[in-house]
Amino acid sequence: MTRQPTTSPTTVPPTTARPATPRSRPPTSPRTARRLANALTYLLLLAGAAVVVGPFVFSVMTALKAPEQFTTTVPLSLPDPVTAGNFTTLFTDTYDFVVPIAVTAQMVLVLVAGQLVSSVLAAYAFGTLRFPGREVIFWTYLATLMIPAVVTMIPLYSMLTAAGLRNTFAGLVVPFLLGSPYAIFLLRENFRSTPAELLDAATIDGAGVLRRLWYVMLPMNRPILATLLLITVVTQWNSFIWPSIIAPAPEWNVITVATASLQSQYAGNWTLVMAATTIALAPLVVLFLVFQRQITRSIGIGLR
Repeated sequence: MTRQPTTSPTTVPPTTARPATPRSRPPTSPRTARRLANALTYLLLLAGAAVVVGPFVFSVMTALKAPEQFTTTVPLSLPDPVTAGNFTTLFTDTYDFVVPIAVTAQMVLVLVAGQLVSSVLAAYAFGTLRFPGREVIFWTYLATLMIPAVVTMIPLYSMLTAAGLRNTFAGLVVPFLLGSPYAIFLLRENFRSTPAELLDAATIDGAGVLRRLWYVMLPMNRPILATLLLITVVTQWNSFIWPSIIAPAPEWNVITVATASLQSQYAGNWTLVMAATTIALAPLVVLFLVFQRQITRSIGIGLR
């Protein structure tokens, strides 16, 4: 009897269970990422604008309030009712705010004209002309930027007082009538970036030193000249320490000194102070709006 061979059942190898992989998120599209970046940028810009513009808005709001409302309501409340009494009070015989505005305007006009003319001539000489000791003179003059302005106040005051210029218009403008190191440095760098071929062509056509400056340099550097004009006006318009030292008499008060004098030890007169501040800010805002395009162009030229 033959025995049938027995077949053993085949063993199936155990299957290893694979761990469940988490479902991956769809990648963010470049357009969505760009929109998020733009939204974040605009939020930061709006926050910065609110920080910068906030004090000016608060100044105008306070200037349009009656003194009774300012003392009885929260500072950020809207004017109710809107009144222009603070502005009219400034121009009465009690405060006579016309005089500080006139003195400030005359001082700024004289200083802007003097500084721009002297700065342009000096920067043109340092940037394009060749003469012995040019670099040494320029960098020595530029090093005076490291001297704090308060260090020169006492010597200037002593010199001008000895010359009889205290409480005079000349005392306000003489120390700052010529070009500043910052303005000369700024213009020199822009003048040096002007292509030399244009100056050579003007020289071949018979243009002298001043004609090359007037017909080549100045037209090509109008944006930086407008920026320098705005910087000079803002700096001199907001000047406070020197006018308060050399010309403390009321007839020679500039607008910053007159605004500070509206406050006394026991009475703030904050509505009048804010009205005066608004008047002082208005010309600067108008000037910035007029030269906004030139300032933007000068920034673009500087970045290149």
